[in-house]
Amino acid sequence: MQIGYKLAAEAFGPDELVRQAVLAEQAGFDFVEISDHYHPWLDVQGHSPFAWTVLGAIAARTERIGLATGVTCPTVRYHPAIIAQAAATTALISGGRFVLGVGSGERLNEHVVGQEFPDSVRVRHAMLREALEIIRLLWRGGYRSYEGEYLRLEDARVFDLPEEPPLIAVAASGEVSARIAAELGDGLFATEPKGEIVEHYRAAGGDGPGYAEVPMAWAPDEHTAAQAVLETSRWALTGWKVMSELPNPVNFDAATSTVREEDVLAQFACGPDPERYVESAQAYVDAGFDRLVMQNAGPDPDGFIDFYRKELDGRIRGLTPRASGS
Repeated sequence: MQIGYKLAAEAFGPDELVRQAVLAEQAGFDFVEISDHYHPWLDVQGHSPFAWTVLGAIAARTERIGLATGVTCPTVRYHPAIIAQAAATTALISGGRFVLGVGSGERLNEHVVGQEFPDSVRVRHAMLREALEIIRLLWRGGYRSYEGEYLRLEDARVFDLPEEPPLIAVAASGEVSARIAAELGDGLFATEPKGEIVEHYRAAGGDGPGYAEVPMAWAPDEHTAAQAVLETSRWALTGWKVMSELPNPVNFDAATSTVREEDVLAQFACGPDPERYVESAQAYVDAGFDRLVMQNAGPDPDGFIDFYRKELDGRIRGLTPRASGS
C-alpha cells in the first residue's frame, strides 16, 4: 500500500503547490499527484498553472517523494511526442521518482487549442491507444515515425531518456479503458471505488498497481468541510460522463447549482472524525486499489496534512480488503 497526496492545481498557485509537496514529503506521504489542467473546474477555484513546470520545481525541492500526473491527456492539447519528452525529462531530474498518469481527457482542457475534441468516446479511446504507442516507441530510443488513424509522428527522437522508463498508469472508468490500461500501461488509475474496473483490468492481463483518488475534506467541523466542497469542489459529484463533456468552468457552475450539503456528505469524508476517512479509504481497498490518493477539498491543506500524519497514516496503510459480504 502506498499513500499519495493530491495537489489540486485548479485550487492553488504554483508556489503553494510546491510548498504543499514539500510538506507532504515531511509528513510521510509516498507520492504527490498533480492534476494537469488548462482551466479550473470552477472559476472560484482561481488557478491552473502549468503542471510540468510545477513538477520540475517539486523534483528540485524534494528528495524522496514520488511524483505523478493525475492525469495528462496526450492526444489533443499535447501531442504524445511532447509528453514522451516531458515525462522522460521529469523522470531524469527526479531520479526516477516519476509516474506518468494518462487518460482520454476532458473537453474543459482540450478544446482550448482550437482542435476538435472528439464527441465519440470510441474515438477518444482510439486516440489514447495511438498516443501510448507513440510514447512507448519514442522511449525505445532512436529516430521514430508513426502513422496512425488519428496521430502521426515524423522522424522524432527523445535524446534524454532514463535508464528505466517511467511507469504509465492509465485512467479507466469501464471495460474498454481498463483493457487499454492492461495492454499499453503499467498500472491503472481511477476515481471511483468500483471493483469491476480492477476486475476488467486484471482480466485483460493487467498486473500493475491500482491508483485511486479518495474524496475527503478536512475541517474542525463537518459543516465547514462540506461547505468548502460546495464552494470549490462540487464538480466532483457530477460523474465522469459530465466531467468529460462540459467545455468551460461556467458550465460546471451551472451544472452543479443544485448540489446540496447532504449530497457532499454522501460522497466525501468530511470533518474531524478519523473513522469517516478510514471507512472511505476502505471502499477503495475493497475494490482492489493499492495506491490511494488523499484528495482533500477542505479549506486548510496544512491542517489536513497534520491530521493525516497524526490520525490516518498508520490506519489507512494497514487496511486490507474485507471479505466479500462483510
